[in-house]
Amino acid sequence: MAIIGRISRLDKLLGPQLNAVFAQHDLESWEFDVLATLLRNGAPHELTPGQLLDSMMITSGAMTNRIDRLEQRGLVKRTKSSTDGRQVLVGLTKKGRKVVDAALVDHAANERAIVATLTADQRVQLVALLRSLHAGVTDLIDQNERTTPAP
Repeated sequence: MAIIGRISRLDKLLGPQLNAVFAQHDLESWEFDVLATLLRNGAPHELTPGQLLDSMMITSGAMTNRIDRLEQRGLVKRTKSSTDGRQVLVGLTKKGRKVVDAALVDHAANERAIVATLTADQRVQLVALLRSLHAGVTDLIDQNERTTPAP
């Protein structure tokens, strides 16, 4: 209970702390997530909607909605793949790249401030522990989905 309680309380504390930085850049957290995912992919900063979907772990309808909204804001654009005309790629626009680059600098500073009370060794240890917990929870959920009868 102490572990789950602390994780839940941290989630409630961290959300507003992170969202405040995104708001300074006129972004929602989900917008930053999509833009940062495209940026992390490297030049030309493009992924298929399916690749974005896999990295975001949301429904395909939600992903389509997110891409639509980011496209309306001029932060991403859809293009046909040059190698497969049936495939659509979602890529950062110049405006999207500028916005995510600026937000990333402030986001990284914010995250550094959040974990500043931990030593470097403690941060490494915490990452390893959280990775293990995440893997275990994912396995548990997968196992439950396999053994739970469909309605």
